[in-house]
Amino acid sequence: MAMIREKGYSHWDGALVERKLPWWPITRTGIQLAFRRKHFKFFFSVSFLPAVVFLVGIYISERIEDFKFMIQGSENLIKINPAFFKTYFTNDFLLFMMVMLLVFSGAGLIADDLKHNALQLYFSRPIGKKDYFLGKAAVIFFFILVLTLVPGLVLFVMKLVFSGNFKLLTSYPWLLPAIIGFSALLTIFFAFYTLLLSALSKNRRYVTILIFAIYIFSDVVYGITFGIFRSPYVALFSLKANFQQAGAVIFGQRLPYAYPGYLSFLVLSGICAVSAAVLHRRIRGVEVIK
Repeated sequence: MAMIREKGYSHWDGALVERKLPWWPITRTGIQLAFRRKHFKFFFSVSFLPAVVFLVGIYISERIEDFKFMIQGSENLIKINPAFFKTYFTNDFLLFMMVMLLVFSGAGLIADDLKHNALQLYFSRPIGKKDYFLGKAAVIFFFILVLTLVPGLVLFVMKLVFSGNFKLLTSYPWLLPAIIGFSALLTIFFAFYTLLLSALSKNRRYVTILIFAIYIFSDVVYGITFGIFRSPYVALFSLKANFQQAGAVIFGQRLPYAYPGYLSFLVLSGICAVSAAVLHRRIRGVEVIK
């Protein structure tokens, strides 16, 4: 007869190895899923059109004599200075494309987890709320920085290369910090903005509509209220107007709207603060105590 042996519980003597970046698998998966979505690659590619156009502008500015027949009377439009970079970062098309990428890459970051009750699964691993939030936010960081900081630095460096001198750097020593600072502002805001909306519903499609509609509707509200009250302060209702006002402050340019620039920073910061509070309440699970 075959012997049947009973085997009880074997104690595991191994050591728990903590990862330095426990949130990275969440980020990597989020980025991979975004690229798998239908039409995402097309929108991602189109988003770099402004960078290409501005790069061509930098090249033409250094070969002005060769292109004089094309830009006669418009030389000031391709003058490379802080206004040039401010225009790149705050142009309507680039901001709109950022929102479109958020629709594809960010709508389901938290909504899908809520739908499938996956938060408990996340927190059954040795990660906490902070790691979960960083993992999701880093997906937004990646896409926004790729559209802002990376092209901004490339444009800055290419201007130095094409000109063959450091005149841009010596004339505007604060320009490089301004590029980094405004990129960080857009990145942090859009991360909180997207994750807030994604945490409000279990329905990805509903979140998709919210991300797009709130950005567009805020500008519509500004247009309507300005037509009624004729006050520049109603521009505070518009996300795009606040970005443009904040961009003008950071790049040292004339304010596009007749109200103090710090108010736009307060509005954007306030939205981030509200988002953080809501996310803290919505992201719940049974966290592991080690």
